Parts: sequence; structure tokens; C-alpha cells
Amino acid sequence: MLTNSVAQGRISHAQLFAGGEGVGALSLAIAYIQYINCPHKSATDSCGECPSCRQIAELAHPDVHFVFPVNTPKGKSSSEKPVSDQFIGKWRELAKKTGGYFNEQMWYSAIDIENKQGNISKTEADEIIRKLSFKSFESPYKAIIIWLPEKMNVQAANTLLKILEEPWDKTLFLLVSESPDKLLPTILSRTQIIDIPGIEDKVLASYLSEKHNISIEDALKMARLSRGNVLEAERNIFSGEEHDMMFEYFVQLMRLSYENKHMELLEWAENAASLGREEQKRLIKNHIRLIRESYMLTAGMGEISYLVGKEYDFCKKFAPYVNNNNVEALVNEMETVIRQISQNGNAKIIFTHFALSVSKLINKL
Repeated sequence: MLTNSVAQGRISHAQLFAGGEGVGALSLAIAYIQYINCPHKSATDSCGECPSCRQIAELAHPDVHFVFPVNTPKGKSSSEKPVSDQFIGKWRELAKKTGGYFNEQMWYSAIDIENKQGNISKTEADEIIRKLSFKSFESPYKAIIIWLPEKMNVQAANTLLKILEEPWDKTLFLLVSESPDKLLPTILSRTQIIDIPGIEDKVLASYLSEKHNISIEDALKMARLSRGNVLEAERNIFSGEEHDMMFEYFVQLMRLSYENKHMELLEWAENAASLGREEQKRLIKNHIRLIRESYMLTAGMGEISYLVGKEYDFCKKFAPYVNNNNVEALVNEMETVIRQISQNGNAKIIFTHFALSVSKLINKL
């Protein structure tokens, strides 16, 4: 679709690459602008050898700019608002190391703001407009790639609205979002949305098997469990202890909910609240996965339920308690927890409310 748009000369000036972490949306956006600006492109790809291709691959092309959420690093003065250019060296480093497959937390860790939320400020939006006001240096198109545009504050989004609506000639905005639903509707309405699916199981399994020297059968199981997410697949390979811990949390929550043991549920909530913020989000995402798989078993669709070992043994017995009466409400509660944690809510309050809500829903048969 993207190569056809270039061949037909119908390149939309504002495009939103929408895909979860670990599916390659950022890498695709970079490859796309490399293809657009390559003077020796084929029908399917850029040449990869010309100066333009090499510069874009190194994230160092003068006409391709990057914007991403930032904040003041630990130990630095917060008197000035930080902007992306101050962190471009770290950005190139991480992109080169990971091939562009990294998530928000990996980025925050790289720039030493793990205990803060990154954001894209109005100062950054003003800087974008300043950069785009210049003529292009070498290539036909100037481009801004905005990674995680959902981190723009309202002032930044409003500053960019006019230029998104009436852009300068041969100026491209490529927005790479993991949560497009969090963008302002006015931003969404001005972009062409390109949904990036998860990586196919067989393709991901082949990659995992070759990179990590594991059997293709084990790699295929990991690929299915990760739902096309490279980062999740690699976490599953290297984080056996964390994976076991998350499963035990799920088992405890469901058993205590079924037995209506409210005091023990409060203890469960306290333990969950003591985990790190990103660990909490991974925990609840894993809960959503196990709820979904349990519902597939309840619905008689075990062939598309990707459970193995002790997860399968538990969920097979537990599956009847996840049904049409409560599955949507359970997932909604879990998605709410992830959203509230991302907004720096009080973890103890969030998990206490969550545990008691789940207890009511599990008994809704």
C-alpha cells in the first residue's frame, strides 16, 4: 500500500502508523521515508546504498527530523523545557541497538527518566514548525517522525493543528502511535491511519529460533504467546521468573475472588502495588491475555487459545468462570488499571479497587 502510494504520487502529508509496541511501526515509518527520498528506488524497496538511504538508516539525514517524549534527566536542572534534539544521540544509539524495536520504558531508561513521564511539549511543537519552515537540504521531502504522539500535551497538539491542516509543500508528518485513541480527535481527523498488525507467528518464530538458538517448536509457542510482539516474545524467553510471578498473581487473584476472601484480596492488592510501574502494567496485560484465553476455552474455541503447561492446566479448570456475563467487564477493569497506572495514580488505591471489583465479577455467573 505504501509503495503504491509513492508510485502513484499520492503521498498523504500526515500519516498515522498505529501499532502496539514491538510490531515494527517505527521501523516501518523510517523505511517509508527512506523509500520516498531514495533516487534509485525499485518498485518494492529503496536501494539502501545511496547517500540519502545511508543517512536515513543512520537517523542522521538533515531533512528527516525525530520527535519523541522527553523529560529532565535525573540530576539535571528542570528550569528549561527539554526537547528531542538534546537526546538525539541516545535516540540513535537505542535505535541502532534494537533495530527500532523498543518501547517507552526502554527509551526512558536510556535517557535516565525512569521515574518520570515523558511528554511532547509546546516548546517542541514550536521547534517542529521552525525546522519545517526551512527549505529541504538534499531530498525532495522534508519529514517529521513523531514517536508516541499521544504524549503531546494539549498545547502542543493545538500548535500543530494548523500546519497539519495546511502543510508546506512536500512536507510529511509521520506519527507513530501505540495508543491512537489517546490522541485528540482533531489530530486523528487530519491523518491517514495505517494500522500495523502484529508480526505473523511463523515469521516471528523463525526470527526467534535463529537469534536465540531455540527449537522452532518452542519459538512458535513464544510467538503465539506474544501476539506478534517482538519485545514480548523476547521477554518471555529471558524472563522466566517474571513470567511465573505474573501467572501466580493471576492464579491468586482468581482463587481469592472465587472464594470471596476479601482480607486476602487486600493483601494481594498491597503486593501488586509494591511492584514497579512498568512491572504493574505488564502484570495486568498478562492478566488480560489469560482472561482472553480462558474465554476462548469457555466458548469452545480452544484451537485459537494459545496456552501451554501450567497456564493451560489452570485456565482449563477456571474457564467456566469467564463467560459472556463478565468477560467484557473484567477486561474493562484491567484496561482501566493500566490507564490509571500510566497517569501516576495511587497504586494501592487502584489495585484495592481492582481486586474487589474482580471478586464481584468472577462470581457473576
